[in-house]
Amino acid sequence: MTFAARLTRCPIPFDPDQGAEAAAAFDVPPELRELLRGVAGCSPYLKGLMEKERDWLERALTQSPEAAMAGVMLPLEDVPLADLGVALRCAKRRVALLTALADAGGAWNLEEVTGALTALADRAVHLSITRLVADEIRRNKLPGATPEDAATGAGMVALAMGKMGARELNYSSDIDLVCLFDETRFDAADYHDARAAFIRITRKMTALLSDTLAGGYVFRTDLRLRPDASVTPVCLSMEAAERYYESVGRTWERAAYIKARPCGGDLTAGERFLKMLTPFVWRKHLDFAAIQDAHDMRLRIRDHKGLHGRLVLEGHDMKLGRGGIREIEFFTQTRQIIAGGRDPDLRSRATVPGLRALAEKGWVGKAEAEELVSLYRSHREVEHRLQMVHDAQTHLLPNTAEGLDRIARFMGEPDTARFREDLLARLARVVELTEDFFSPSEAAEEPELSAHAAAIVEGWRSYPALRSARAVQIFERVRPELLARLNCAADPEEALTQFDGFLSGLPAGVQLFSLFEANPQLTQLIVDIAATAPGLARYLSRNSGVLDAVIGGDFFSPWPGTGALRVELAQKLTEPADYERKLDAARRWAKEWHFRIGVHHLRGLIDAFEAARQYAELAEAVVAALWPVCQDEFARKHGNPPGRGAVVVGMGSLGAGRLNAGSDLDLIVIYDAQDVEASDGPRPLASRSYYARLTQALVTALTAPMAEGRLYEVDMRLRPSGRQGPVATSLPSFVAYQSSEAWTWEHLALTRARPVAGNLDLGEEVESFRRALLPEKGKGDSVLKDVAEMRARLRSAKPGEGEWDAKAGPGRLQDIELLAQTAALLAGDPARRVEAQLRAGLRSGWLKPEEEAALARAYRLLWRLQAGLRLLSDRAVVPSELGGGGIAFLLRECDMPDLETLRSRVIEAGETAARIIDTRISPAVA
Repeated sequence: MTFAARLTRCPIPFDPDQGAEAAAAFDVPPELRELLRGVAGCSPYLKGLMEKERDWLERALTQSPEAAMAGVMLPLEDVPLADLGVALRCAKRRVALLTALADAGGAWNLEEVTGALTALADRAVHLSITRLVADEIRRNKLPGATPEDAATGAGMVALAMGKMGARELNYSSDIDLVCLFDETRFDAADYHDARAAFIRITRKMTALLSDTLAGGYVFRTDLRLRPDASVTPVCLSMEAAERYYESVGRTWERAAYIKARPCGGDLTAGERFLKMLTPFVWRKHLDFAAIQDAHDMRLRIRDHKGLHGRLVLEGHDMKLGRGGIREIEFFTQTRQIIAGGRDPDLRSRATVPGLRALAEKGWVGKAEAEELVSLYRSHREVEHRLQMVHDAQTHLLPNTAEGLDRIARFMGEPDTARFREDLLARLARVVELTEDFFSPSEAAEEPELSAHAAAIVEGWRSYPALRSARAVQIFERVRPELLARLNCAADPEEALTQFDGFLSGLPAGVQLFSLFEANPQLTQLIVDIAATAPGLARYLSRNSGVLDAVIGGDFFSPWPGTGALRVELAQKLTEPADYERKLDAARRWAKEWHFRIGVHHLRGLIDAFEAARQYAELAEAVVAALWPVCQDEFARKHGNPPGRGAVVVGMGSLGAGRLNAGSDLDLIVIYDAQDVEASDGPRPLASRSYYARLTQALVTALTAPMAEGRLYEVDMRLRPSGRQGPVATSLPSFVAYQSSEAWTWEHLALTRARPVAGNLDLGEEVESFRRALLPEKGKGDSVLKDVAEMRARLRSAKPGEGEWDAKAGPGRLQDIELLAQTAALLAGDPARRVEAQLRAGLRSGWLKPEEEAALARAYRLLWRLQAGLRLLSDRAVVPSELGGGGIAFLLRECDMPDLETLRSRVIEAGETAARIIDTRISPAVA
């Protein structure tokens, strides 16, 4: 579509005579003549360009803006170094003229205008680097480099920062570059010569682009965003830059790298450097401390520029002033820094896509985001008109009425009063939308405290979390809200004591206190947990990063199920490059989901049985996703698994799909080497050793204490021959052992076996064998006798720890589970869960209906008690010691009016279950 056909608006000439004089020189359609008249009548600079480039412009206006742009850019590719400065200055004049007309006439939107300006800057930087590198190579000043290396800058790259990196260059932007070189391309002996060459290239490039000559300038170039710019050379090695950011990089530098983009030279090396910098820019946890950093930065800019005070249009800075462009950019980038580490979808370089991504993920309201987008576009349009008047790098509105009249006409507005009113309203609206986010809240008044409570609060000063002045500053602002909420608990002093335990265990406070300040709803959650579940509070103090999940958008969404969890974790594990980081990523991910289940249970969103299912599905997803990661890492050293591979089988509670908050995992590993004697890797292993060591690698991956803690404790004693047997069992050995050597207790354990990871076909084969074996082994004459002896040994080893012990003792969970497994074995039924196994005993006639019902009732009550206690505390505890919040949770979970009723029901249920089990199992001893 031609230029004329794309026009949607037209400036009004501020100086009609000047505009008419310029437009009269062109033989173009009337609508284009009107556009030229309006632009030239508002901008002396653009009028001069029209006169200088009249012939070219007249031809360009017969094309589409895109075709005209291509006609400027393509010829640059063949320009030699000696002519490059002149050619780039000519290209800059033409692109400046083209974008001004496309912008003023509405032929291009904001992104097309800034994109065209950025495309020229990219090309100018890249051509300058490659031509200058070629010249250094020609003069033998770049050690080891060949002429072919010039095309990629011989390892040198320019990173576009700021607006250039985001492809958002304004009309008269300077360009911010960070120049680096890949030192690994050079021998150590050649490092200093290469470094000196790249410094020369950078200086020559800057002069070529920035110096104002007869044909003007290309782009003013700023190199001050490099690490420690006051003392470092203009081009650094990537290794030196990496060391700087890892050791002393600051929040503003993190924000700067949101927009960073390789634009010239070795683009691949640049992308590699940015990927390496990802952990610096994008923190793994939500980073609400960045809000304070951004606020402090805004205040420093305002102090430096003298931009405090009320909004007045005359002389107002459209970029840095109140309600200006930078406010919207800071608002967007700060939220990106907060959440982008967890969500790569939020890592947009550009402001408008960044705002929309934040809205899509719930970090900004959609209406608020769209309003900010509209305000941002309007502000950028005013900024462009200011700069087009004289090609000045300015963001200041004119100080005179005449100057504001000119900008109003350039914007197509005949009424300056209306222009002023609209612009002032837009600036004020930006302030309204962004100011509260940055400005720290004022500390409220604290509630009155008893002497005991005041002593506890006074002791907080000595805690590790409050060591830094910054942590104290933020905590002082959130403390009144915390104390007020604790004061509303059923027992305020008890809640305060429990919160004190949480606070004392925190290793650091800035991030968490910033999280509380930005998300007051979290304060109530912490109070609820501290007042109810001290075990969960202790867990939180060691793993406060899990709170990120609460405000991540889907914390209270429906449970996704095993399949979705597996896919999500598998995707997470593709992101880190090395094995240890993958294991830490799995730990962070699993902890957040584990915490979510606990909070949902504590809040009554799910009950003990739903929580048990979710804990089991989470564990299965972790094992299933980690197994291939362990296998790949192991195969890198020892080759691929011999034969068909292996299957990981969940036993015990994992096999039954029912875990509590503190459960460990019972696992066995079965492999089928298919008579392959050894692996074929760099360090081959015999098949038996291969699978044994692979299994140990999985156990280590799950249990090893790392920077992010451990995942699960693992118990492999249910494998054939227990502790004496190999940690991994071949399929033929497993089949033979279970068929002819296994004890009855091992067949009981098999009633709950379930493949959870590894080779699916092998898992189906193991399951088919299990289903065929159980009916055969349940017919043995010694089953009940063996079970009775086993029960006696269990009772002797684990007699129970009193009337509140839901797990161990006569008629308690272990006793009922033993009977249920016996029922399934005798019936030859493949059921895994207790209720289904009891029903199998009922169907087979071994249990009477009233016995099955009584056992099921007892089991349900005891499971609710056990699951609740394990959530509330990570150690054995008597309910009366839990405090009011914990007791209320237990009573709600068990549907009991008071503790005494619960105690009596637990005792009654245990005694009833014990009598039934005695009847069914104990007589067999005789």
